[in-house]
Formats: sequence, C-alpha cells, structure tokens
Amino acid sequence: MKSHKDLTVYKTSIDLVAAIYNLTKNFPAEERFGLTSQLRRAAVSIPSNIAEGAARNSKKEFIRFLYISLGSLAEVETQMEIAGRLKFISENNELEEQSIYIRRMLLKLIQSLKE
Repeated sequence: MKSHKDLTVYKTSIDLVAAIYNLTKNFPAEERFGLTSQLRRAAVSIPSNIAEGAARNSKKEFIRFLYISLGSLAEVETQMEIAGRLKFISENNELEEQSIYIRRMLLKLIQSLKE
C-alpha cells in the first residue's frame, strides 16, 4: 500500500461522507447543531481515522484506528435510524448498503493486518 488513498475502504467512506452531507442539507434548521452536526462529524471520522491509522508506524496502531472507524460507522448507522424515526429522512437502502460494505471492508482489513 502506497497511501491510505489507495484503499477502497477509504475511497468508499469518503463517498459516504459526501452522501451524508447531501442528505443532511434537508434536515430541519433547528438540527444544525444537533443531529446534523453529529451525523456529519461521525461520517467524517470514518475516513479520517483510516488515514491517521495508515500513517502510524505499526500495524497494531493501524488496527486500533480501524476499530475507531468501525465505532464511527456504528454512530452513523444509529444516527441515521434516529433521523428516520424523527421523519427527517425516508428509508435509504443505498446508504445502508454502503455502510454494510464499509463495515465488511474494515473488518477484512483488520483481519488481514492481524495475520
């Protein structure tokens, strides 16, 4: 691997960030500092932690940051569920599938680094 930018999971998580930003543009104005901000920050955290972990000097540290990315992904999924229940968004299977895909890639990358 030359750079974190070569990782498909990084590229896909950047796509997720863009999709989340587009989706949250339509959230109510009073959520600007609430759910909108929290959802955007959690989404940004996914590729950010992949990048930071890849820049570290050891596999162990990289794995630790990949687990943090997994946690951020879980936050995004939870916040999307909340947004749905509050009727800010309708069911979005595409984002759900993208999230599952990112989770699988993160877990496989962690597994490969552990071997």
